[in-house]
Amino acid sequence: MRILHTADWHLGKTLEGRSRHEEQEQFVDELCQIVKDENIDVVLIAGDVYDTVNPPAHSEQLFYDALARLANHGERRVVVISGNHDSPERLQSASPLAEKHGITLIGHPVMQTVHLEIGKTGEQLQIAALPYPSEARLKALFTESQAEEMLQQAYEQKVRYLIDSLCSPFHENSVNIVMSHLFLAGGLESDSERPIQVGGAYTVSPAIFPASAQYVALGHLHRPQDIYHPDVAIRYSGSPLAYSFSESGQAKSVTVVDAKPGQRAETKEIVLNSGKSLITWRAASIKELFAWLDEGRNKSCWVNVEVEVDDVPSMEHIQHIRKSHPGIVHIRPIFRFEAEEESTDFSIANQSIDQLFIKFYERQTGGAKPDDELVKLFMDLVHEEA
Repeated sequence: MRILHTADWHLGKTLEGRSRHEEQEQFVDELCQIVKDENIDVVLIAGDVYDTVNPPAHSEQLFYDALARLANHGERRVVVISGNHDSPERLQSASPLAEKHGITLIGHPVMQTVHLEIGKTGEQLQIAALPYPSEARLKALFTESQAEEMLQQAYEQKVRYLIDSLCSPFHENSVNIVMSHLFLAGGLESDSERPIQVGGAYTVSPAIFPASAQYVALGHLHRPQDIYHPDVAIRYSGSPLAYSFSESGQAKSVTVVDAKPGQRAETKEIVLNSGKSLITWRAASIKELFAWLDEGRNKSCWVNVEVEVDDVPSMEHIQHIRKSHPGIVHIRPIFRFEAEEESTDFSIANQSIDQLFIKFYERQTGGAKPDDELVKLFMDLVHEEA
């Protein structure tokens, strides 16, 4: 059977207040076309459908429209789990209607494997679907069905227990898939991911996944990437759009999985064309920056501008820059200053307090010099404390 794996749509997310809704609509259109072209039997969406627990109405409408188009009146099965950005209750609230169209929505972790009959291929699909397992969600689950000692176990032990339980019905005649929203050890992060681990506490090892699975479909990390496992294909599909400038240059994609019972799945990455690129300009001067604007450079991109200057750019310059390119998100001046030559006789001890303050100010601001009034105010405060 053919499975499409995607995740981290983050519908409703903005870029410094700038809407990405139109780009997200383009992604949904492209995704629906890929599903048709690739003859997909099942679509897996591995969490973070929305960017917040209370998404805007137009984002919810886009999600439900996407589900309807992907399922195509039950012709294709769709399975969705919640991520750390989603409200589990909100995500699964439409389940009574969704199930009638072959769509399975799972908000909270449950001790039940998803069993699907894929009529077109005549195969069975079993999915160990584990929505984002926060400590609170795990506690609610285990207090209902497990002994109190389960609550005292380490996070990875709890997740391993859940995975083992959900995978217990796997057998050699079915296609066996694990789907979750987790941070695996060895995964590469981006700035736009809201952290779900603290000091490694919520990081789990790839070893928790059993060899009986053909594929592990993961969400949370926005960079498409494979995670090593000797027996199982494990992959983060990544986000469909670049959501921070740390993702600049990343090719966004979805993953097509060819799976057969008893065999390691084969994967194919399909690069997406929808959405604007996020790029950074580093101009040596305001003059050079204006030249780039005049030539219409990267007109259809979101741009982070860094420009070397001797002084703070004027409001006139800033307004001209923003009017010349609607995609400019940040304008960051980088102040030029000569690097201080190291000398053998330099030490804090032979510097006056006002000199130390000036050097500190320059380093903190990238080279800008404090005016005399600010230095005087600082010295007044020092003498006052003395």
